[in-house]
Amino acid sequence: MSREDSILVTGGAGFIGSNFVLTWIREVGSTVINLDSLTYAGNLNNLQSLSENSKHIFVHGDIADEELVGRLLREHKPRAIVHFAAESHVDRSIVGPGAFVQTNVIGTFALLQAAKAYYLELSAEEQQQFRFLHVSTDEVYGTLEPNDPAFSETTPYAPNSPYAASKAASDHLVRAYFHTYKLPVLTTNCSNNYGPYQFPEKLIPLMILNGLEGKPLPVYGDGKNVRDWLFVEDHCSAIRAVLEHGRLGETYNIGGSSEKANIDVVTTICDLLDELAPSTEIGSRQKLIAYVNDRPGHDRRYAIDARKIKQELGWEPAERFESGIRKTVAWFLANQEWVENVRSGAYQQWIETNYAERVAR
Repeated sequence: MSREDSILVTGGAGFIGSNFVLTWIREVGSTVINLDSLTYAGNLNNLQSLSENSKHIFVHGDIADEELVGRLLREHKPRAIVHFAAESHVDRSIVGPGAFVQTNVIGTFALLQAAKAYYLELSAEEQQQFRFLHVSTDEVYGTLEPNDPAFSETTPYAPNSPYAASKAASDHLVRAYFHTYKLPVLTTNCSNNYGPYQFPEKLIPLMILNGLEGKPLPVYGDGKNVRDWLFVEDHCSAIRAVLEHGRLGETYNIGGSSEKANIDVVTTICDLLDELAPSTEIGSRQKLIAYVNDRPGHDRRYAIDARKIKQELGWEPAERFESGIRKTVAWFLANQEWVENVRSGAYQQWIETNYAERVAR
């Protein structure tokens, strides 16, 4: 392997990917080759602090471009591929599922093909070191009833949205490349992430920004859909642990041990905004909550059983929801320039498309 011990990260300009690149360079210090196609959610502003850092090599390109990926692998000889690149928003997958199949299924297949070809060219020693880590989601497992046990690594797959189905397909491809071709793969399935640099279409940043401006806070259905919330830097530390010490071919569920109903998340944000950014004009942000028609196939509850990663690798989240959400609200308040830069016409058009017909009730 190269003396610098570099890694290739796909989707490293997105929300989770950029946090991973930032924390990797801070905590590990080796070179990151960052391949991102810069679709709507890819944002190089997330990585502005690395603009003069030689440890960050950005490449604008598509994971489905096998020739490009192969060239990058041969040129930089990374010891690992960490695969974040994905279309990841359920509502968008309902409106336009084709992009999710293209990126999450076809793109992952192309990346696996390039990785397999590269792996076969390595020496025996280099093959011992190499890893392909695939980052996935708990949504592949479907939905839970209120009293059901949390998702474990052996929970049967039951995806309910085009997004979840496309990620399930990519998980299966990664597994197949381990069992068929002996590619040294690892898979992680995480719960809902939140934190700095999250694109404003997702629940938490949308509520923060709308609440800050006194706009309605649209909550689907009765607001009682439950998610396990994982602070993004905790997710990044878990991925580092799996990459270094995970057993080949294994899946590790990563959770935040913070199950919350959506309405409780929203009211917590309201209260934090009232505390950190009080407005006499707006008043109590909880008055802005507006229940809207639910989306199709909306899973009722997700919950992660993260005992395996704790028992095998000693990992557990550093943040509880109460501390992580305070950090997140404070970050958005302190980074209004980033917010304005990311609120492009495309983002505004998406909000209009998705919420226009979900009138408040």
